[in-house]
Amino acid sequence: MKNAGIAAVLSFFITGLGQIYNGQIFKGLFFIVIYAVSWLLMYVLIGFITTPIIWIWGMVDAYRAANRINRYRGNDNNYV
Repeated sequence: MKNAGIAAVLSFFITGLGQIYNGQIFKGLFFIVIYAVSWLLMYVLIGFITTPIIWIWGMVDAYRAANRINRYRGNDNNYV
């Protein structure tokens, strides 16, 4: 069972870490990479829009994914 709150808090501190906690390694690494690119885009100002969106998206996705994992594991224990 995954704790959705912990997943969201981990993504609060480091975007993508909540996904890694949930076992979604590649998705977590993807979030880390796009967040880093977004930080670099702050030099051309678009990063000021994209960075908070990606940060919030990472937290929400980690929370929802943990709940989804728990729901599937609770029903039939066949979640992959």
